[in-house]
Amino acid sequence: MNKKIANSVVIVGAIGAALLALQQNSELFSPGRVIERERCYGIARAGNNDCGNGKHSCAHRAIYDRQPDEWKMVPSGTCLRLGGRLMSSDKTQL
Repeated sequence: MNKKIANSVVIVGAIGAALLALQQNSELFSPGRVIERERCYGIARAGNNDCGNGKHSCAHRAIYDRQPDEWKMVPSGTCLRLGGRLMSSDKTQL
């Protein structure tokens, strides 16, 4: 295969992978199907949290697995089945 065709194949593959990632992780290509999501505390693996908390402001900064104040976004209704909580352990209920 010559270099021009090989480069084209790589570029098309990269574009396809990017579009698939957008479709899977956003609602860009699925206007009829809206997936409700919720924060689930205590299920994130080390370095795999979705966003910050009171100790840091960035995603992927969790130090340990299943820290009670780290969270991941999950489809609604799945948090409790995963063993998580819908509210951080450092928040008190009124």
